[in-house]
Amino acid sequence: MLPLSIIPALRRALQRRLYTMLPKGDFETETDTTGTGGDAQTTQDGTGVLGPWNRKRYLGSLSFNIAAFILPALYGTLSKLWVANLDSSMVVTTDAYTYIGVVVEVLNEGLPRAAWNVIGDKTNRSLADRRALSYTLIAFQTALGLIMSIAFVAAARQFADAFVPAQVREASLTYARISAFSALSSAMQYAVAAATRALDLPDVPLVISIVQFAVNIILDMAIISKYHAPGLKPSVNNQAANQLACNMVAAFAGLAYFLIITMRQRRKEPPSSSVGPKVSFAWLKLLARPGAFTFIESAVRNALYLWLVSGIVAMGSDYATAWGCFNTIRWGLVMVPVQALEATSLTFIGHAWGAWRRTAGVELRRIVKPALLSCAIALAVEIPLCLFLSFYGARRYACWISSSLPVSRITEKMWRSIDWCYIFYALSTQLATVLLATRTRWYLYQSLVSNLCWVLPWAIAVSKIGITLEDAWKYHSVVFGGSLVFSFFDILIVDYLWAWMLLKGRMTLPPVGARRDD
Repeated sequence: MLPLSIIPALRRALQRRLYTMLPKGDFETETDTTGTGGDAQTTQDGTGVLGPWNRKRYLGSLSFNIAAFILPALYGTLSKLWVANLDSSMVVTTDAYTYIGVVVEVLNEGLPRAAWNVIGDKTNRSLADRRALSYTLIAFQTALGLIMSIAFVAAARQFADAFVPAQVREASLTYARISAFSALSSAMQYAVAAATRALDLPDVPLVISIVQFAVNIILDMAIISKYHAPGLKPSVNNQAANQLACNMVAAFAGLAYFLIITMRQRRKEPPSSSVGPKVSFAWLKLLARPGAFTFIESAVRNALYLWLVSGIVAMGSDYATAWGCFNTIRWGLVMVPVQALEATSLTFIGHAWGAWRRTAGVELRRIVKPALLSCAIALAVEIPLCLFLSFYGARRYACWISSSLPVSRITEKMWRSIDWCYIFYALSTQLATVLLATRTRWYLYQSLVSNLCWVLPWAIAVSKIGITLEDAWKYHSVVFGGSLVFSFFDILIVDYLWAWMLLKGRMTLPPVGARRDD
């Protein structure tokens, strides 16, 4: 009979056998892959020590991400304000850009969200391999973005019929066609941002945001603001053209900055380890394995969302405009800290997951620590923000960006009824990063449970009940607010099952993937 003292050793050996399937090669390890520990963290080449505010540590990365997310949100608010000054009835037209973005989000949340799991694994993949994966991701997403832009231009009328109120539909066709090419710029920006954040380069997305914001402000001030150049007759289409031009300039600026950084890195590396840009189908297949699950998840979620939005648009211009103002509050204020915390958490969970895969230890604390820290910060920020908007800011903010008192009252009613739900959303978003950066299959499962068990039944019910303008928000608040609360408890349960199966050695993990040197 085996002595009891060797049972823990046998258990650890069995778990290594189950979980560690790594290729041969020289890879770097770090003292604290989560970026949240108290010990000094070394760079990937082992030279130098990083302080707590370095971009490769949690606080430093979070600072870059907050700045990168807040600038586009600020511009989204200013663009609505300027359009309202031109013609308040056309504010709802600008939401066509938002809804194009929702469709493009399916593309952006497919392969790019595999970056945290694949490119973010700096323990089991060399820096040269991670860069090659990044180039492949950016090239593939850019090609898909171009195809989607052409499709949007061809189907502009059908898109306007679905997502623009009838009162301004005909006047919105040109805006929709111009905004169609935002699919290309968005795909480039999102791919570059996801890849570079996974490479611990959050300054690249910040450069994209700074260029985008600065050029947008300059052009809008000169063309469509109250202080526009004399002799011009600004219109909402000018705002769309400005936005498209600036998005394209920002996307190429971010890509150029990333390439400059990688060239400098390669100069400092020994010739044997420095590999030039290689866009490869093999790298694409490696990204596609986890990316397929995130693509399906995003497609299902956004299809249901657009179905519900088409019903909101049918409620008339004031209700649709109020929904657009509600979204501006949500994305322009509430979501900035949530998105910044999510991106930071994903980065360091991806690093920690790769380190765990190499050792197959039973210690999961380092993997979940960034998510828990992000939850604590999210609570500290979101609770005061939601209270301020409910008691003071929502109606005034909506009136400011829409120049309409009826719209502001509807927006205030929307926000006050489900503001508390966004606290649950902030927490669930951070907890979901544990699944997204480790097992995208599980991330898909929890999303399907939420969308198929809550959103879909209510979406069907809303379409059959025959709601009117007077009772529309009663049902829409249940759909949107209820899904946020349902998702929180759904993710808690799935996170628990994920941890339990890993600790018990019952989860089958795919191989990390072979290193390419050809």
